[in-house]
Formats: sequence, structure tokens, C-alpha cells
Amino acid sequence: MAQAAWSEKMLQLLRRMNNFYSPGSCRATCFRFEIAGEQVGWIPPHMAAFLTKYPEVFSPPQGGAISLCHSLDSYGRRSEAVAAVLQQLRGEASLTCLRGWRDERYPVMPRFCDTPLMWMERAATSLFGVKRYGVHINGYTVSEGGELSMWLARRSATKQTYPGRLDNLAAGGLAAGMSIRHTLVKECEEEACIPAALAEGARPVSTVSYTYEDEEGVFPESQFVFDLQLPAEFKPRIGDGEVQEFYLLPIDKVKELLVADEFKPNCAMVVLDFLIRHSLIEPDSEPFYQEFVAGLHQTL
Repeated sequence: MAQAAWSEKMLQLLRRMNNFYSPGSCRATCFRFEIAGEQVGWIPPHMAAFLTKYPEVFSPPQGGAISLCHSLDSYGRRSEAVAAVLQQLRGEASLTCLRGWRDERYPVMPRFCDTPLMWMERAATSLFGVKRYGVHINGYTVSEGGELSMWLARRSATKQTYPGRLDNLAAGGLAAGMSIRHTLVKECEEEACIPAALAEGARPVSTVSYTYEDEEGVFPESQFVFDLQLPAEFKPRIGDGEVQEFYLLPIDKVKELLVADEFKPNCAMVVLDFLIRHSLIEPDSEPFYQEFVAGLHQTL
């Protein structure tokens, strides 16, 4: 593929993954989701209509915001009250994201550095536009001649989201109460059978942040990115079944796959970030270099 066509396809991906900021998005009609006076998300109009049925949990829309009732004044009370509402809403046919209920608790807070104000079921987070965080690990090798190759994972055909697509070596969401480093080691062990001692060598290198909307809601997400250089003789193995196969590929092949609609979209962004950081994409040869960098690091 010609360089210009490759660049344009990557730019289209970044625009799609940041479409919440685009003209015509639902942002103008969303309600701010607030807890104790702090904005923690964006509630799409279709979800706001459901929440008016639960006045003991959600205050009526006011000034463009929907708030949790002030009587819910603790982490536990807020979490339990919202969880009870969501359990009742699971039967609503239009809330398709709730069909993927995972029993995974995600923290809800204005910024990552803030103390969580409550937890929320992962499958419901897009209905409130709350920020979701994850950990992604780039696995790579360096040949004696200095050439890089990347380890990629093929997602299981039974995954709830993006089955069969390409993924990073290992990745996972950041659950309530779990540290970033703990999540990294856990995902490496579970998904790729990477021993903890080896996974601990992963270096924190970046974050990739973006916000997109689709029919299931609003997705403000930020991934903590790590690079893990693996010994040439090491081969990841299938662990918990979330991956069906691993590939060690040269960078040229990785770049080709990035624009072939093979990747889970946010994983393609993490790989693009890797290519930029390792000077495999440079500003003299990539006309959209600045657009790439900006699209990978949006403020949530």
C-alpha cells in the first residue's frame, strides 16, 4: 500500500476513535454526570430518560447535569444504589451493552489521581460516559542486527468484543482496587503465560487516551502502555483462552495489518504509539505525524 493511503487510513481510525469531539456528535445533547458536585461522565439522552424513573437515586436533570442524590453520601451507598438500578435495567432491550454484563467493578472518579467516588459494573460504564482505564503491553524482540519484531495476539472467537481481531501481547481493564502493575503482571500470566519475573521487566512508557461514541454510549478511555522486550527464545503460550494464537511479526507486516481492519481499534492505537516512540514513524516522512500524536493523547 502506498504511504499516502496508509497514512490516510490511520488518520481515519484516530478520527473514529475520537468522534465524541467531532461536530455532530451526541456531546451537545449529553448531560453531565455528577457526584458530589464533581463531573465524572456524560449521560446520553436515551439513558437520561430511564434514570428519571429512579428519583431516589438520580436527581432530575438541572443545568445540563444529572446528579446522584445527596443522600447517597458514601462510596458504598452510591455503588449499591446504582448497581440496583442497573440490575433492573438489564431487561431493557435498547440497552444492548448490558447484555455483556461481566460482574467486573470499575472505579468512578473525576480524574485518575482522585479517590474513587463509587464503582460501576463495567458493561454499564458507557451509559454514563465514565472514564475507563486499562493496561496494554507491547511485547517485542530485537535481533542481533537491531531489527524489531512485535508479538501480537489473535483474540478468541468467543470474546464478547472484537472476536478474532488482533490485540497487543496482553491487555486488561483496570478493576476497582487493583494497581496498574498488579494488573500488568496478572494479564501477562493469564493471557500469555509470561512468568511474573519476566513481566515485571515491562517499562511504563506512555498513555493512549481517546473518547468515542457509538450506539451503546460514550467511551472515554485511557490505556497505560508498557513495553516488554522479550528474549529471542521466549514464546508466549495460550493461557486463559482469551487468545487463540500468538504471532511474532516484522514491523513492516505489523504496519500492513494496522490498516487492514484486522486490529481491535484501541490496540491499533497502542501499536501506532509504539511505532512513533521507537522512531519507526518519523516526522520527515509522515505528513500526519502531528495529527497521529494528537489523536493518541486526547484529554478525557
